[in-house]
Amino acid sequence: MPLYDYKCSKHGVFQKMVPIALGDKPCECPHCAQLSARVILVAPEILNMATEKRKAHETNEKASHQPVFSTVESRDKKHGRNCGCESKASKSSRAVYLADGSKIFPSARPWMISH
Repeated sequence: MPLYDYKCSKHGVFQKMVPIALGDKPCECPHCAQLSARVILVAPEILNMATEKRKAHETNEKASHQPVFSTVESRDKKHGRNCGCESKASKSSRAVYLADGSKIFPSARPWMISH
């Protein structure tokens, strides 16, 4: 059984282990037996988190509720300048193949190793 937080109007926040099926129902305060609503408290590490990291978490939370689905229409959209995905021209390779089967790139950086 999970531990849930509840808030009594007289005695404040208290915790109680409740079955998952009853997690959304009010619970009696252990001091005065008044029905108290469940509360969701913010974890302290979220408040002390760096602003950039907190914004990233917020973005992820929004994305989890509004996922983007891949459709034919979304894949047919043009990507913009310099994308290259719609280029029909064959791209010429700058590789030069030697007699032993290895290749070199004469215009590339000399310290790069070919595979």
